[in-house]
Amino acid sequence: MTQEKNYNDRKIDMKVWRRLIAYALRTKGRVIRTMLVLLGVAAVDLIYPLMTRYAINHFIYPGVTEGIGLFAAGYMALVVAQSIGVFLFVKGACRLDRDISYAIRQEAFTKLQQLSFSFYDTTSVGWLMARMGSDVARISEMIAWSVVDLMWAATFALGVVGVLLWLNWKLGLLVLVVTPVLAVLCVYFQRRILVEQRIVRQTNSRITGAFNEGVMGAVTTKTLVRENAAQGEFGQLTQEMYRSSVHAASLSALFMPLVVNLGAISTALALCVGGNMALAAVIDIGTLAAFITYTTQLFDPIQQLAGILAEMQSAQASAERVLDLLDTQPDVKDSPAVVEQYGDLFEGKTENWPPIAGKVEFRDVTFRYKTGETVLKHFNLTVKPGENIALVGETGAGKSTIVNLVCRFYEPSEGQILIDDVDYRQRSQLWLQSSLGYVLQSPHLFSGSVADNLRFAKPDATDEEIRAAARMVHAEEFILKLPGGYDAPVGEGGGLLSTGQKQLLSLARVLLADPKIFVLDEATSSIDTETEALIQDAIQTVLAGRTSFIVAHRLSTIRAADRILVIRAGEIAESGSHQQLMDQKGAYYSLYTHQYRSEATQAMLH
Repeated sequence: MTQEKNYNDRKIDMKVWRRLIAYALRTKGRVIRTMLVLLGVAAVDLIYPLMTRYAINHFIYPGVTEGIGLFAAGYMALVVAQSIGVFLFVKGACRLDRDISYAIRQEAFTKLQQLSFSFYDTTSVGWLMARMGSDVARISEMIAWSVVDLMWAATFALGVVGVLLWLNWKLGLLVLVVTPVLAVLCVYFQRRILVEQRIVRQTNSRITGAFNEGVMGAVTTKTLVRENAAQGEFGQLTQEMYRSSVHAASLSALFMPLVVNLGAISTALALCVGGNMALAAVIDIGTLAAFITYTTQLFDPIQQLAGILAEMQSAQASAERVLDLLDTQPDVKDSPAVVEQYGDLFEGKTENWPPIAGKVEFRDVTFRYKTGETVLKHFNLTVKPGENIALVGETGAGKSTIVNLVCRFYEPSEGQILIDDVDYRQRSQLWLQSSLGYVLQSPHLFSGSVADNLRFAKPDATDEEIRAAARMVHAEEFILKLPGGYDAPVGEGGGLLSTGQKQLLSLARVLLADPKIFVLDEATSSIDTETEALIQDAIQTVLAGRTSFIVAHRLSTIRAADRILVIRAGEIAESGSHQQLMDQKGAYYSLYTHQYRSEATQAMLH
């Protein structure tokens, strides 16, 4: 499975964030409007202390009320403007959050449809779900809220500094002496707190996994008498999380008083020096009040800036994981010339597609996985149109690899695979896979009704076509017994149906597509003997006239195959019909007789 890269303690990489911000800029108008609204809100915040200054100097200190009505109206206008601005900002940021997550998830989902089987061989579902879920959500929130807040905090902090220096540059410089110390403390503590919080999150993930394993494996734990050991291991994890949580809380508890004390020092400087300046009539009382207000407000955006930068550093791990997924290239892809003539994975130029007769040829094919394991070496095989080929052999012999190569889920490392005498890399993937029928050992159904799942292979299929396909595999009998019949829900992953019923629907779904090349990969291994007998006759009828490959565990299901290939270590050890191979009394004979005796013994025991 995918090995998680180490993203811890990385510096902020602006190249990463520029790529992600580009998703927001796809709705440039909304971004510009949100930023303008935010700048307006920051401007109003800067104006409030100046309004207080004006009120003190023109109404309170002189003790007059002339013009106070107009002042009050202006103040109320500012309040209304700010309220509207905050509303528009929240609305815009929410829309921006959704736009970004939608755009990234759409692109990521498209990428997942393009990636080859080799990617899924080494990537767990949980890893992908985390990328598509929590990581994308965190990125969109960071860009829509934190990055925008970063702009507000920077604008407001610079605005406060500018106003302080404009009001009285000497007193302003004195007040700002504390600011660099505060900035350093903020950055230091936020990083330390971030490290501890990261440990807490990682430990919490391990605790969740251990708890899940403890519940799922409770029976095994009891039968092996490992309750005490399991409790001890779980206790170590919780102790580790407890220590990290307390440490993070202690740092936060120490950080806040320091910020408050520095703010108090700055305010005290403003009061002390500014008060003497006011007594000496160097500045007026309103200016002093504005200074104290601005001094108090200055530390909020600085603290917020440090927190956002630290959070960006943490969220960058999510950003890089998502970008790694988006940058992943499929191992199997069509050349530009092929795409130009035959279309891509999503839209085929069907008018240029040649019909498929069904001849398949492996010509000196060698295949190795990305891990380096060689499965096939100089493999050669020619299958005539309409021929029924069965593949048998031990686990790991290469049977599934052969059919996956036929389907072009993988491509040969060396050699060629030809469809109708043409290297299939000279045709599009969609051209081939639109003519494929593939029934897996573990059938997968999608949430929805029985009819929805059958139409998955042919969206425009009529009700009669659906019923005909179901009847061909003897599935209609159980379908009509379901509440709602063809409209009955199958549940997530087909959880409301038995394995045999899911397999029958999976087979009917493929039949509905009327494929030219048919692949059955251990398709009857999960079905009971009675159900297997029902579909055997249907399979033989359907396979007539179609090139087919059957990977079989139950050898009794392939006796009617035109040719049976015994695969051993990626090579064809034996080839022939059932009777021919039985007469040879070789590997196939041994496999068949051994399995026959085993099944006979089990039947007697039951």
